[in-house]
Amino acid sequence: MQQDEIKLDDPESLAIHMGYGSVVGDFKADQYWRILRITSEFSEGFERLSHLPATVAFFGSARLGKDTHYYQQAVELADLLSRNGFAVITGGGPGIMEAANQGASQQNQPSIGLNIELPMEQKPNPYQNLSLDFRYFFVRKVMFVRYSIGYVCMPGGFGTLDEFFEALTLMQTHKTIPMPLILFGTDFWGGLLDWIQASMLQLGTINQNDLDLITLTDDPQQVLAIMLQHQERLNCLLTL
Repeated sequence: MQQDEIKLDDPESLAIHMGYGSVVGDFKADQYWRILRITSEFSEGFERLSHLPATVAFFGSARLGKDTHYYQQAVELADLLSRNGFAVITGGGPGIMEAANQGASQQNQPSIGLNIELPMEQKPNPYQNLSLDFRYFFVRKVMFVRYSIGYVCMPGGFGTLDEFFEALTLMQTHKTIPMPLILFGTDFWGGLLDWIQASMLQLGTINQNDLDLITLTDDPQQVLAIMLQHQERLNCLLTL
């Protein structure tokens, strides 16, 4: 749409120009058909992901490219986990997501991308050997929680923080089994944990037990050891 075609007094025209066209379409659509689309995304996800081996989810910025050391660390960490039998699941986009999928694909392990429709940044990376497409963030989130045994959060933006804090909340409220939450990159994440301890913990809005669910590290071998130990605990639970 050209600039002179945008009707500033027309909310729908303005929303489409700003990249919110799909949201407008959802609100205008018959809700019955919207429910069917949501159900179909759940059904496809459950069907295609139900036979995965133990899987580790990677989160991180789409904007951190191959020229950053965080990208290279994500490749190496995903490669290490894959060599030890883990599949890797990401949001399917560029940056850290691409790096993790690349590391997994080098070991011929399942390298899953849960792609999402976005007005910018999201372009499926070429290192996925199992790819799903989602319109709705909440359906995609369910797939991450349901099919991951642990999270690795590399440096990222609001989306990474969202995934991290939602998983933490689900475990804090006993809505899911506790799983490892790894914050990889002490320089990047250290300030966040300092603030949580100095503000939230000090004020009493969280407990120390909540922080025990989080590991801050720069060591890939520590991440591997944590995931292996957690997988062993899960296997014991499943045999009870």
